[in-house]
Amino acid sequence: MNYAIITLQGHQYQIQEGQEICVDKINGEPGNQVTLDQVLLMVDNQLRHLGTPYVEKAHVKAKIIEQFQGPKIRVATYKAKSRYRKVKGHRSQLTKLLIEKISL
Repeated sequence: MNYAIITLQGHQYQIQEGQEICVDKINGEPGNQVTLDQVLLMVDNQLRHLGTPYVEKAHVKAKIIEQFQGPKIRVATYKAKSRYRKVKGHRSQLTKLLIEKISL
């Protein structure tokens, strides 16, 4: 089983070729290629490459499938006995990536 662990925008993801992942928004149009070079760990069959902190010359090629908004998140706050209530909300901007190739 070939897989890699990458760092992208402060988050870590375990990925495989052909997998689709949703990440925080990356600038680009659908169909554009993205190269991710912050690979922490890479496994080829039985051979493991562990980075310190990143694996040298390792990179992941991904393709932007779509840009979309995540679900709406509501946050309600209130203070007891004072009739203070406030509701805030937001929708995260997300990007769906298709992992095409993991290479060393």
